[in-house]
Amino acid sequence: QVQLVESGGGLVQAGGSLRLSCAASGRTFSNYNMGWFRQAPGKEREFVAAINWSGSITSYGDSVKGRFTISRDNAKNTVYLQMNSLKPEDTAVYFCNAGHDGMFQLKVRGGDLWGQGTQVTVSS
Repeated sequence: QVQLVESGGGLVQAGGSLRLSCAASGRTFSNYNMGWFRQAPGKEREFVAAINWSGSITSYGDSVKGRFTISRDNAKNTVYLQMNSLKPEDTAVYFCNAGHDGMFQLKVRGGDLWGQGTQVTVSS
């Protein structure tokens, strides 16, 4: 079983950047497709980005395309989310996610494993 721990959240001004990390325990990290979701207060959970097990395929939510980049380092059991040109509407708790399902299924409903979340706050 893989456990996920996010880090890298914080407070940043609009236009700034942050890089989130998700460290996974367990020896089977490279078998999982990975994703990032976010949830703002009073709003539904939103898909942000996903990456397949090898890192060769990525997918992004429309609201972050061109600004966010997902990547992974299987040797370090870590997935990253580089967030540039941040906007106040990016403020949310960001969750790391992992699953064996396909990329489409992960995007729609998320995989089976979730991290505890990390807060990102973007001030105007």
